[in-house]
Amino acid sequence: MQSDRSQSTSRRAGPLAGLRVIDLTHVMAGPTCTLMLADMGADVIKIEKWPNGDDTRHSVPPKIGDEAASFLMMNRNKRGIVLDLKTDGGKAVLRRLIADADVLVENFAPGAMERLGFGYEELHETFPALIYCSLSGFGRTGPYKHRRGFDLVAQAMSGIMSFTGERPDGPPVKCGPPLSDITAGLLASMGILAAYTHRLKTGEGQWVETSLFEAALVQTYWQSTIALAAGTAPRAMGSAHPLNAPYQAFEASDGWLVVGGANKKHWLLMLEALGASELAADPRFVTGADRMANLKELEAVLSERFRTRTRAHWLAALDEKGVPCGPVHDMLEALSDPQTLAREMVVEVEHSTLGPVKTIGLPVKFSGTPGKVASGAPVYGEHTREVLAEHGFDTAQIEALEKEGAIVSASRERKERVA
Repeated sequence: MQSDRSQSTSRRAGPLAGLRVIDLTHVMAGPTCTLMLADMGADVIKIEKWPNGDDTRHSVPPKIGDEAASFLMMNRNKRGIVLDLKTDGGKAVLRRLIADADVLVENFAPGAMERLGFGYEELHETFPALIYCSLSGFGRTGPYKHRRGFDLVAQAMSGIMSFTGERPDGPPVKCGPPLSDITAGLLASMGILAAYTHRLKTGEGQWVETSLFEAALVQTYWQSTIALAAGTAPRAMGSAHPLNAPYQAFEASDGWLVVGGANKKHWLLMLEALGASELAADPRFVTGADRMANLKELEAVLSERFRTRTRAHWLAALDEKGVPCGPVHDMLEALSDPQTLAREMVVEVEHSTLGPVKTIGLPVKFSGTPGKVASGAPVYGEHTREVLAEHGFDTAQIEALEKEGAIVSASRERKERVA
C-alpha cells in the first residue's frame, strides 16, 4: 500500500524533498546521517524504541524545558514515532513504512536487525529498490565485526589518541568532539546519496555501510602518510602540524591565536607582520624542511615575539599581510561570531512544546534548492498517529495498535501521565 506523501513533502525544502527515510538510529552516528538528509529536505521518520526512546533523551544536563538539549540538537527536522518491534503489531507497522520508503538507516548492535526480521538480505528480496544503510563500530566484515563500537574506542584503535595531546611523551588524549561518530554519519549520508544516484540510473537499491573505526581512520590522512612512507608512528605535537611549520597556536599577551605561515610566501609575510624579517636568513628556518627539523627552536623564537603584543594587534597585522590566522575561540565565542551568524550556522527553530530553540544550521548551501531547519525535534511519539494515518491505518487500527502496546503516540502518553 502506497502512502500519501503530499502532506509531508509539501512542508519540506531542499534538494532531497520527496525522499523518504526510515530512521532506526540512536545517539550520534546514525542521527548525524539522518540529520544531514533531513536538513537537505528528506522526510525522515525517526522510530524510537519503547519504553525509553533514544538514549540522548536521557543525556542530561543540560535540558531545555522538559527535553534533553542533546536530543533536540540531533533530531530537528525529523518526524518521530514510537514502535515496540518486539510486538507483531510493531513489526507490521515497520514493514508497511518500509514498503513506501526510499532509504532505511540503522545502527543497531550486530545481528539485531536480522533477529527482528529486518536484515538487509530479507528486505532486499521484497524491496529491491530500497537503499539500506548500516552504521556500526567496526563494519560487517573482518575479525571485529561482532564488536560493539564507541567513539572513544574508535579514536583509540585508529591511532588518533596516540598523536593527540601536548607532548610526545604525554598520555593518550581523545579529541574533544565525538570525531568518529560525526564523521561516520557524514560518510553514511554521502554513501546513501551515491547509492541513490545509482538507483536513479538503474532502479536498484543496495546495502551501504560504514563504521566508526573507518571513520576515525580517514581522519588520519597526514599521520597515515608519515607512517606508511617513513615507517614511523607520529606522536603528539600540541597544535603543530606534522608536515608544515609554523602552523599552530601561539599565545599573545592576552590570549591565543593560530597562524598558518607554513609555505614560503606566508612564512615571509608572517615575519614582516612580526617585525622579524631577519629570521628569513636564519639557516635553521630557511625552508619548510628546515623549520620542521628545528620546530622546537622555531616555536620558542616565535612564542617570545607573540607574547609582546595583544592578540588583536597580531591578528590585524597578520590579516593585513594576508597571512591565514584567527583567534582561538571558546564555544560561546564561536557561536556568536559574526561569520557564524552570517552563514546561518546558528538558527532558531520552532519546537512544538518549547517554542523557539537555537540549533546548529545546515553547513551545505544550495543556490537553487536551499535546505532549511524547519521544525524542532519531535516529542516522544509526536507524529505516530500522523505517520500511520499517511500509511493507510485508520483510527480503529491505530487504537488497536496502541492497546496492543505496539505503538505509542504523544497524545496517549499525555493521557497516561494525567491519569
